[in-house]
Amino acid sequence: MSYTFSIENGADNYLEIEPLYRQHYSEMRERLGRDGVTISEYNPRLDVYFEYWRAGHLVNYIVRRDGVAVGYSNIYVTNDMHNRELIATEDTIYLLPEHRNGTGQRFSRFILADLKGRGVKRLSVTALTDLRVAKLWKRMGFKHTAHAMTYTF
Repeated sequence: MSYTFSIENGADNYLEIEPLYRQHYSEMRERLGRDGVTISEYNPRLDVYFEYWRAGHLVNYIVRRDGVAVGYSNIYVTNDMHNRELIATEDTIYLLPEHRNGTGQRFSRFILADLKGRGVKRLSVTALTDLRVAKLWKRMGFKHTAHAMTYTF
């Protein structure tokens, strides 16, 4: 049993990966709910996702174990509006709970290597579903540069 990491077109693998999106969203909603933040039901803007995947603005990374998808990440790649540098922002990074055993670090390193190879200067990430991942990212060299706050109406 081994893990593999790949870059795939999310428009091509969406039906296969969709259960992971749904589970991730459910875990995120539950975690935020414990903090008093209510998030609406899962209802993705698929037209936008598909447009961005096809245009190459959203990179879809997949973790597979023995060929079965057990995790994914979607990273937006764009030019910084202030200085034109190529930057990246994490839309999501997710592994099924039973695969959070060191695989996340290897997956993160795979993503970082790919983004560096693309010429990306900075990647911004947000620990949202499982806050423990922030400790992993810090050990990997990420810097704590901001505090995310949410106000609900």
